[in-house]
Amino acid sequence: MRVEVGVNPQNAEDTGEFPLPRSRMANERLHAIIPGGAHTYAKGDDQYPENLAPVISHGRGAHVWDIDGNRYVEYGSGLRSVSLGHAHPRVIEAVRRELDRGSNFVRPSIVELEAAERFLATVPTAEMVKFAKNGSDATTAAVRLARAATGRPRVAICADHPFFSVDDWFIGTTPMSAGVPAATNELTVAFPYGDLAATEELLTRYRDEVACLILEPATHSDPPPGYLAGLRELADRHGCVLIFDEMITGFRWSEAGAQGLYGVVPDLSTFGKALGNGFAVSALAGRRELMERGGLRHSGDRVFLLSTTHGAETHSLAAAMAVLTTYVEEGVTARLHSLGERLAAGVRDAAASMGVGDHIVVRGRASNLVFTTLDENRQPSQQYRTLFLRRLLAGGVLAPSFVVSSALGDADIDHTVDVVAQGCAVYRKALEAADPTPWLAGRPVKPVFRRLA
Repeated sequence: MRVEVGVNPQNAEDTGEFPLPRSRMANERLHAIIPGGAHTYAKGDDQYPENLAPVISHGRGAHVWDIDGNRYVEYGSGLRSVSLGHAHPRVIEAVRRELDRGSNFVRPSIVELEAAERFLATVPTAEMVKFAKNGSDATTAAVRLARAATGRPRVAICADHPFFSVDDWFIGTTPMSAGVPAATNELTVAFPYGDLAATEELLTRYRDEVACLILEPATHSDPPPGYLAGLRELADRHGCVLIFDEMITGFRWSEAGAQGLYGVVPDLSTFGKALGNGFAVSALAGRRELMERGGLRHSGDRVFLLSTTHGAETHSLAAAMAVLTTYVEEGVTARLHSLGERLAAGVRDAAASMGVGDHIVVRGRASNLVFTTLDENRQPSQQYRTLFLRRLLAGGVLAPSFVVSSALGDADIDHTVDVVAQGCAVYRKALEAADPTPWLAGRPVKPVFRRLA
């Protein structure tokens, strides 16, 4: 539960408002010296109700504390990266052990070998792996490798998936395309998820031009029966590389990712987020024939593949090994699904009991839950999202999503459901008034991808 510090209960009851004076001042300082006030757009204060964007002091397990002294049950920790909970003892012990031994050398450390072996034992559908620090590096390396292997210029991305990379080949397709040359944008084309016929039409239209199909193998629901296998067949028939972006599905769907769960093997796949439990590590993995093109044991043109100064920091790779071991030995994926199922059921029941079950909608795989806020016409609404987030924050729940970590306990979920129920009562008042404005106390939250600030 949130520690009540300077809260006006009557005001909080009406609007979900409570003061965060230190956080507000820190946000002003952040904006003065950091573009956007955060190092990830999804963490920006525009994603939260006005004046209710807590600045974090520290976290432990499933809880975080802001610099105003408030404690929250946290969901979506580190944009889904902290899946075991903050400061997980097994991970921290592994990191501390390596810190005393040096973090970066002029030649590979034995930790690089051990981490690669551990990764490939956990994701046996891959034959080689190379580590980096963030997901964009890995996905861009996969695209470059596909282009080199096929000699083709175009990249086909799944239009229904929100993010693949900060690099031009993807960002140019978003509303935030300023700075990306039009010629680059023209080389990226899109296909719809779940529609094999449309994808085949795309590959036929750009015959012998598409280097790769890149997509998340699953997002808010399981893929249609036969879909991933159908993509595999299309990629083979049209001579392009099939890339699975497993930044989110990796480990949350199964210890071997979505490819391990659904039994369809991509040519290349990318992992990150949960891999380091908050430490910076990502991975590009795949078939030896392709991956070796970035190595030294082939006779073709060399591919500049993930040559990163900090990609093999020993403590981050030690964290990854500890995470992989913990997932396998402690059945973390199964626990994430169990916790998510309990949370989803509780939120749905609370919303239904307050008469807003058709307006606050929880969806997604149990280990990766998100929620949608709908208005009186059952259309997605940033205003109603703002209202709901205010109520969650006022109750000590920091939840841009309902993505669980394994550190959550039954009491945390019970508390979350209670707070959701209270928020649903206010949500119903706004629906009955057909106007959430009186409950917003400021501007609504904004979508990440938009043309103007």
